[in-house]
Amino acid sequence: MQHFKPCLGKTACAENETHCLTCGRTLATIARTRRLVDDLVALAVEEDYDNVEDFMAYISRRVGKKIKHLRQQSGSSATEDGGQGKQ
Repeated sequence: MQHFKPCLGKTACAENETHCLTCGRTLATIARTRRLVDDLVALAVEEDYDNVEDFMAYISRRVGKKIKHLRQQSGSSATEDGGQGKQ
């Protein structure tokens, strides 16, 4: 597992060909994250939500719950196969 370090803004970004030298994330990961954020913003704008904070909180809760659920499933499968993980 690795630690997530958020962007400090485009002006703080220092890139080589594959990674941001400031946050350490791959440029592909940064681009994917930006696309996901752009898609969520587009949805909220298209739906004309007047309670954007509630929408953001909902997304945050759902993502957190899904990650926790997937990690629990992975942990139980590692236990079931003698600690080897899914093959």
